[in-house]
Amino acid sequence: MTMKLSVVIPAFKEQDAIADVLKELDETLRAAGIDPEIIVVDDGSPDDTGQEAHQAGARVLRHRSNRGYGAALKNGIGAATNDIIAITDADGTYPAAHLPGLVEALGSADMVVGARTGANVHIPRIRRPAKWVLNRLANFVSASRIPDLNSGMRVFRRDVVMQYFPILPDQFSWTTTLTLSMHCDKYAVVYVPIEYRERTGKSKIMPWDAGAFAILILRTAMLFRPLRVFLPLVLVCFLYGLGKMVVDLVFMRDPNISASAILSLLSALFILLIGMLGDSIATRLGRLNPNTVASVKPLEYTEWTPDADT
Repeated sequence: MTMKLSVVIPAFKEQDAIADVLKELDETLRAAGIDPEIIVVDDGSPDDTGQEAHQAGARVLRHRSNRGYGAALKNGIGAATNDIIAITDADGTYPAAHLPGLVEALGSADMVVGARTGANVHIPRIRRPAKWVLNRLANFVSASRIPDLNSGMRVFRRDVVMQYFPILPDQFSWTTTLTLSMHCDKYAVVYVPIEYRERTGKSKIMPWDAGAFAILILRTAMLFRPLRVFLPLVLVCFLYGLGKMVVDLVFMRDPNISASAILSLLSALFILLIGMLGDSIATRLGRLNPNTVASVKPLEYTEWTPDADT
């Protein structure tokens, strides 16, 4: 029996690469016995990205303006007709040859991520330090080992991911938020090493985006694991207050606990209580209600045709 798979590809100004990406995808998946529905979401490209994708045989959805990587993914996933979804990029960086293996690994997982840890990985050097720091932070917040936090090639079950749509952002941090959310909710996330090629065209991710990614990780932690954020702050305040109190009582001529020591110890107590309250709320709410999937409204888009008014 032929397996059906929907492949969602967000695209913005990728007219030079999209046709080759679609050809490689279609040939690879069909050779593996997979019947693909390939959906390209043209995110308001000012060039011929939509036309090139349509001519290559893809189903094309078009945004009237640039809404963002995450917005394109949400619309593409919402419009897909299959329960198993794969996502990849339109710039040719992710080899399609890895997709059949990711699909096969989904049999024992809720999401399979293509981790860019293979033999041939071409990540720009300028992005590697920030990527390493963000991965360490994500590992701490989720209490998991995450080899690749924001890989753009992954396969997942549609209903599992759609429950997170209300908190998934419209920008590049979509994959980061999804990865952290599923780890925090104890879903089975499997990582398969893949290669990563040099992209065709110019990257849309800038080095200073690392700060926004770090804030996003902390925001996600506040939704799922508040104590992972608050406890380090509690420890710093408590140790400072304790140390200052010891200095005040032992080494000062007039033993007296200073206001700074008292303030630091009280801060530790207050932060701990706030963290425990946040953790209680997160635990009580549990996973996001799957019933919210039906209420998620997609952003406006149109099915692209050669004669469509763009």
